[in-house]
Amino acid sequence: MSKALKKVGFRYVACLATEVILFASLPFAQNSAATNQVPVMDGGAGSCSILLTVTADGKAVRAADVKVHVEYGFGGFHRLDLEAYTNDAGMLKFTGMPAKVRRPPLEFRASKDQLSGIATWDPATECEGKHDLPMQKQAT
Repeated sequence: MSKALKKVGFRYVACLATEVILFASLPFAQNSAATNQVPVMDGGAGSCSILLTVTADGKAVRAADVKVHVEYGFGGFHRLDLEAYTNDAGMLKFTGMPAKVRRPPLEFRASKDQLSGIATWDPATECEGKHDLPMQKQAT
């Protein structure tokens, strides 16, 4: 083999190896960016929303299960049971919430392992809400 052919072959292998490394790491980079996005649960019943930050001992709680039961409309005949999990930063957003609910305020109940907590929100007085939801160990 000539020197020129060896140089071209080496460059080809080096470029191919670089591309393989870059493409192999791409899904990991996208996955970490996706976990930092705030999960959004859309109730589809109005224009109000609330952003919750779930914490325990001053630290964000990842993958906390947050539930809310909403009754709205004439006589509370319309009902929503929404449930979602927090991201790595302990954040979660509920959108599409009705401005007028039956028996306000709404109670957002969070749980994970032996931790639990409740946050309240009245969309009639605060349509765009932002609240902390502190969690504590459950008494046994």
